[in-house]
Parts: sequence; structure tokens; C-alpha cells
Amino acid sequence: MKKIRIAIVFILSIVLTIDLVSAQDAISAKELQNYLNQDNTILVSVQKAADYNKVHITGSVHLDHSLLYNDKTMLLPAPQVARILGVNGIGNDMKIVLYDGGSSKYAGRMYWVLKYMGSNDVKILNGGLPAWKAARKPVTKSVINAKEATFTPHINKDYLATMNTVKGAINNNNYVIIDARTPEEYNGTNETSIRLGHIPSAVNINYVNMLNAKGELKSNDELAKIFAHAGATKDKTIIVYCRTSVRAGIEFFTLKSALGYPDVMVYDGAYSEWQSDSANEVAK
Repeated sequence: MKKIRIAIVFILSIVLTIDLVSAQDAISAKELQNYLNQDNTILVSVQKAADYNKVHITGSVHLDHSLLYNDKTMLLPAPQVARILGVNGIGNDMKIVLYDGGSSKYAGRMYWVLKYMGSNDVKILNGGLPAWKAARKPVTKSVINAKEATFTPHINKDYLATMNTVKGAINNNNYVIIDARTPEEYNGTNETSIRLGHIPSAVNINYVNMLNAKGELKSNDELAKIFAHAGATKDKTIIVYCRTSVRAGIEFFTLKSALGYPDVMVYDGAYSEWQSDSANEVAK
């Protein structure tokens, strides 16, 4: 019996280790070099098209994330998103690696989109293109035409917050709403074309606080302190938004992947949708 118990503990330790490793979806330039040698892997640049045309990682295809939204910058219906992903060479059974020009906001946004759409294996190149260049890895101007793939959506509804979800979360102790915009946007002290302020009871954690001076994710200890200081603990359901929820993506990534929060959602309608309804209160 003792040997059996030892064997069970050993197996459980392996399982827990695998879960821990799979939760870490930020990979280094060195790790990416090895990752690209695996079968059924696609490297996707979500840089702006003009930047991709100037320089990008050799072998990467390009996808403009804005193609996936309607005129209100909200995600298109799942079948349309799936079709666009497939046309651009992305299948839901692939190992997908994302990168951008170093801000992490576009990579973070696409990470959320793909996880919401049901992709299981999605990584982000930590530090984006600058980190790749710093490691003296190959770049090019040559455009890669993606081979069309099939993307079958398997929607993770728990990753999407609607306006009604947010209304139910305001001043609710079971939730923490995070505004990922700048302090000026949050406080309503900058000039914009929208109603100034933020969603009531939301706390402000600017998305740039996820990154260090090199544009890479801060250590898990540093990140954990940032969210804990704002009261965003793992026993809460966390809802993240910004103006259009592009910047919210990297905070979703940080909470889910780096820190292992169980319940994290992105309010896709974001502050743009919230403030457009005059019935919705705006706080300053």
C-alpha cells in the first residue's frame, strides 16, 4: 500500500507540473526558436500592416485584428471570426504563437479572441518583435501567404462579459471590474469624444503596468502584488475592459496565464459601449 501511495503522489506531482507549465503561455525568443520546429505550429504577427511590411519575424504570417470587429469595434459573430481566422491560416487545432511590435496589447487582444473562440494552444512571444531582434534572431520583409486552414469555434462563454454582466458586477463583492486605460482616461481628465469617466466601482490598472522597461511581462510576484493591491483576488470574478477592450487583452492574459486566476472575463463592448447608453452611469 505504501508503494501505491508513493506512486499516486508521484503521478499527481507530474500532472500538477504539466498544468503549471501549460498555464505559462508567455515564451521567450529562445523558446520560440525551438517551438517553431514543432509540427502544426503557426507564428502570427498582429503588428499593424504597415509595420509588418517593414519588418517581421521570418516565417510569420500577418493578421490584422481589426478585421474581426464590427463598426462598434466589438467581435463579429463566431462563424465570421472563424472564417477570417481560417482564411489567414489559423486552425483551432494548431499551436499558435502571437507577437506584436512590443506593446503586447495587440498580442493580448488576439490571445483573448483565440481563447474565447476555443483554441487550446496559444502562446505570446514575451516582449514581441523587439525581444526577437535583441536575441539576434532572423527578420525579413518577405510576406508569407498563409495556407488556408479550418477553424471550428468552441466558444468559451465564461471569457466574455456583456453589458448586463457588468451591470450585475457593479458594487458586487463577488466581482472586481478593472479599467485597463490610462489614469487620465479613467479619471475623465483628458479630452475625448466620449463621455468622460469610468464604469462605476471599477478600479484602474493601466495595462502598461503589466510590462517592465524592456516591454516584457513583469515577474509573477510583481504582477500578483499589482492586482492584490487593487483588491482583485482569486476568489473574485474579474472583468477587464478599456475603451475598445484591445488593451484589456494583456491583462486577461496576465490574470489567466501568468497568475492562474480561475474566473476572468473581458467586457468586449468596453467603455465605448457603456458610455454610449445614456442610461448608464459614468463615474469620475
